[in-house]
Amino acid sequence: MAKLESSLKNMILSLGIISLISSALLAGVFTVTKDPIELAKSKKQADAIKDVLPNKNSKVGQAVEIKLEGKETPFIIYPAEDNGELVGAAIQTYSNDGYAGKIEIMVGVNKDGEISNYTILSSSETPGLGSKIGEWFKSSKANQTIIGKNPDKVNFTVSKDKGDIDAITASTISSRAFLSSIRDAYEAYKIYQEQQNKNSHE
Repeated sequence: MAKLESSLKNMILSLGIISLISSALLAGVFTVTKDPIELAKSKKQADAIKDVLPNKNSKVGQAVEIKLEGKETPFIIYPAEDNGELVGAAIQTYSNDGYAGKIEIMVGVNKDGEISNYTILSSSETPGLGSKIGEWFKSSKANQTIIGKNPDKVNFTVSKDKGDIDAITASTISSRAFLSSIRDAYEAYKIYQEQQNKNSHE
């Protein structure tokens, strides 16, 4: 068998074959992992909704998207009912202003507008600093926690900005982004409540 001549043509041909094989392998891996990844994502979301609701046994209704002025992505409301009565909701919220970019959160609100719980869905904040948002605002310290507080009655901004909530030490940017996402979630929830009240009187 004749030895292939080392030439630009042969090198391009070899690279082309390698690229085709690599692309086929990547496509195969994507196909195999796509469904498990989607299932894991759906489970994480369902667990987050259950974790933040004021009553874990509440029936979760159909998701509703609420668009806020100035926000490009809608907020998603998962209403919770007991015996046909709205008792609160889980709200999928976000902020694009984290120290490391976008933060996604699931937050629960009860029928009185108080925050029942929250969980971080995704975040790339600095480990040991901004990453503390997952627990910091659940602390038992009065000026640190948001649990049990109503954003209409408590100023959900950091104390450095004349608000009522203490920021994470050395992570003011992450704290501002987190609290902003909670305020937005609450505003979306109020719009949802208004829509429900309007529909019930029509």
